[in-house]
Amino acid sequence: MNQALLEELMKLTEEEQEILSLRKEVKKELYTSQTAFVIESEKFLSKDKMIELRKHTRFINFPMHRHDYIEINYVFHGKLKQKVGNERICLKQGELLFLNQHIYHEIEASSEEDIIINFIVQPKFFEFIFSYLSTDNIVSNFLINSLYDHTQNGQYLYFKISEVNEIQEIIQKMIEEIMNPSLLSDSTIKLYAGLLMIELIKNSNLLEQNNENSNQHFIVVETMKYVDEHYQNATLYELSKMLHLPHYTLSKQIKNATNFTFKELLQEKRLNKARHLLMESEIPIMEIVETVGYDNISYFYRIFKSKFGLTPKKLREQIVI
Repeated sequence: MNQALLEELMKLTEEEQEILSLRKEVKKELYTSQTAFVIESEKFLSKDKMIELRKHTRFINFPMHRHDYIEINYVFHGKLKQKVGNERICLKQGELLFLNQHIYHEIEASSEEDIIINFIVQPKFFEFIFSYLSTDNIVSNFLINSLYDHTQNGQYLYFKISEVNEIQEIIQKMIEEIMNPSLLSDSTIKLYAGLLMIELIKNSNLLEQNNENSNQHFIVVETMKYVDEHYQNATLYELSKMLHLPHYTLSKQIKNATNFTFKELLQEKRLNKARHLLMESEIPIMEIVETVGYDNISYFYRIFKSKFGLTPKKLREQIVI
């Protein structure tokens, strides 16, 4: 453990000092502008940031609440007792808990020795990482649910990984990078987050999960898996045959569960793949257009510019410069 970092985190924040001297309840206006206790990312994240960390406030109970972002609890030192959904969980030092936007939890007051790091993560932060992960695992399914499933199914992933040194090292590097940012911090944090996801998948035997599953969640997972693997020539009709559903029924269920049509999900995947190839390879633009599944280059240019604000040629020219 980084002793200097622990000493820094042990220091009382202004909020903690106020709690110790005066206050007996959480000051909700610090966390939300809503009547319901939904903690808002905008209270902690600037508009151009996708991930931030915040030391959990000690010495006070947090009543039942949820977030409008993905929260990751990491016990840097001590423990954290909470009720998540209907389950009581005591996170121990080095353990990790992922909470999606829809699950409610309440937290018992932490003591002075309990140092909890809360990662505040916009779901879209994981889009880049997800494109590099296999979709046939619990962690990827959780990310798919957080990114695309609007059915409001509460879900958490509890990783008992305190003895996995590789994961502990990655998390502590992420903490240090976020607390002491540099010019390359955004790229470095994405790299560490990708490595973290891979290590968590490798250690999924140390995972406990709660998933308020549904048929719609199954549809979302299977659709995203299909789009991810077959984006070059994917069709709604082929997917409907695979899932044994009429194409019009499947189309409606995808829209209800994700707020996107199948065509929009497919286009998003193709454009992100094209952007990656433009930035990371020297493949000719025409070949990239064909590779991602388009045969009309003028149409591709139009939708690419609409999404990214630049034509493929201009994007590549900026990278070369």
